[in-house]
Order: sequence, then C-alpha cells, then structure tokens
Amino acid sequence: MPYLSILMFAAVFGGAVLAWDIPLSLGVLYLVASCACFALYAMDKAAARSGGYRTPERTLLLLGLGCGWPGAVLAQQWLRHKSSKRPFQVAFWVTVACNAAAFVYLCSPLSFMRMP
Repeated sequence: MPYLSILMFAAVFGGAVLAWDIPLSLGVLYLVASCACFALYAMDKAAARSGGYRTPERTLLLLGLGCGWPGAVLAQQWLRHKSSKRPFQVAFWVTVACNAAAFVYLCSPLSFMRMP
C-alpha cells in the first residue's frame, strides 16, 4: 500500500510535466532528496541497533517534507524503520500530503510562481 503513494505521485509528476511544462530537473530534486532521506533512515536504524546517536524524528519528517518522502517510504518498508510507530506515521503522512499539495499548487498555472 505505501508503494502506491509513490506510483500515484509519479503519475501526478508525469502529468504535470506534460500538462504544465514542469522541468524534469524537479524530478532530480526529488531523487536526490529521496536518496538522502533513505540514507538518513538507514543511519538512524543502525544507530538504534547500536545505541549510537539517533536522528531526531523532526529531522526525518522535515527531510521527507522537503521532497525526500519517496525515499522515506522505501526506507520504512525495506528497513522496517519507523514503520510501526503510530504517532510518527501520522505525522509522516501529513507531511507527504503537504508536500504533494504544495507540488501540485506550485506547479499549476494558478500558482503565484507561474504567473507572468
């Protein structure tokens, strides 16, 4: 089910590229942020196991909000990290919804950023 969110966003992103002439470089931003987010989740998982310094949940949520959420979804599924903490999951999916809504608005012709 979480993978569906990535597929749906990819479809929305593709539609935005075709309909609103969004640069593909924005996809590179999502890819880089997702890789960074996945790496941070992996480091936090390793720290949780070894008793090392943990990444604050706020940091994980902010990086997800800043376009890294697809990587976070993959990390949560593949690494089984933060996937069962209910309060974190609620906050995480709120940030995913906020990022997706901001993406659609900022890329749409209605956005103040797209006005001539």
